[in-house]
Amino acid sequence: MKIREIEVRQLKLPLIKPYRVSFRTYTEFEPIVVEMRSEDGASGFGEAYVPAGSTRETTESAWTFCTEQAAALVGRSSDEARSRIDAEVDTSPFAACAMLTALAVLERHPSLVTRERVHVPLLVPIGGKSHEAIAEEVESRYREGYRTFKVKVGWEVADDLARVRSIQQAVEGRGVITMDANRGYDRQKGLAFVAGLDPSSIALFEQPCEADEWDANAAIARACPVPLMLDESIRTEVDIDRAAHMENVRLVKLKLKRVGGVDRAVSAMTRARNAGLDICLGDGVATELLCWVEACVSRGFLKRAGDMNGYLKPRVRLLKNPLPFENGGMVLEAGYWPELDHSALLACQVRARRFAPVSVTA
Repeated sequence: MKIREIEVRQLKLPLIKPYRVSFRTYTEFEPIVVEMRSEDGASGFGEAYVPAGSTRETTESAWTFCTEQAAALVGRSSDEARSRIDAEVDTSPFAACAMLTALAVLERHPSLVTRERVHVPLLVPIGGKSHEAIAEEVESRYREGYRTFKVKVGWEVADDLARVRSIQQAVEGRGVITMDANRGYDRQKGLAFVAGLDPSSIALFEQPCEADEWDANAAIARACPVPLMLDESIRTEVDIDRAAHMENVRLVKLKLKRVGGVDRAVSAMTRARNAGLDICLGDGVATELLCWVEACVSRGFLKRAGDMNGYLKPRVRLLKNPLPFENGGMVLEAGYWPELDHSALLACQVRARRFAPVSVTA
């Protein structure tokens, strides 16, 4: 399959409501979307959103990577393109993921094909701060079918513990709770947080300290009354092996944009499973383009609610046939294949570049 043209766009997508994590509050997503078309008329897409402070990459470095690679890939075969991008995953994993995902969609990768109806349960973040607001939000989300409630922590320990207790009281054993510090604690605060926890209904605690602070994360894991899950620390299969040998680290969180596309994600999930680790997959700051891909590849690996809920946060949907939500989860219908809504892309577009042979451009 030969690549005929590639378009690289950056979008700005306002959110329905602010999304707060330990290191920032999101009011919009700004993904880079890569669209490829082949000479036989097939098309594929991928996205790369690089939130400031979450990785060594930046929006500008990802844009440069995607545009420079796009210019070099036009006219090449998909196999040549994959080999070229795969060799650069360590250089720019988020941007490489966008390119590799576009190739996977272009070629209809087997992991993306849905032959029977699948319901993928999702977790939901609880953003309320007061006890009353939390109780109301939990009830509303429970009625929507959610059974896994995620609480963001990583600020002041006493306030975080109070919010966790409020969510525990609101859930009342009707579901499970996950906690995510998004690297917001240092060792001292993380230890103080887990010392104050009542483990009732809590399934796991995610990424207390910075990605490279392995010793601090390990110390908190040993002291934690619930299983610890590493997220930002997991970039390679070597990291998966390291996590598997840490006391009370029983799960790893994987994202396609961190490991580098569909094939690498499947390999990483297989590696984690073989190492005795449970898996969570998904990206809370992605559009339905990437959330669909993650939901598809999670099949057969995911035993708990997925985190690919980012697609429910923006006001604008990017597909003509948007992903359905039903009873607390994403629905993948048999035979479903997404189709980009180019009018929505254009309406949200901040910048764009198109790469094609001169005759096609003309």
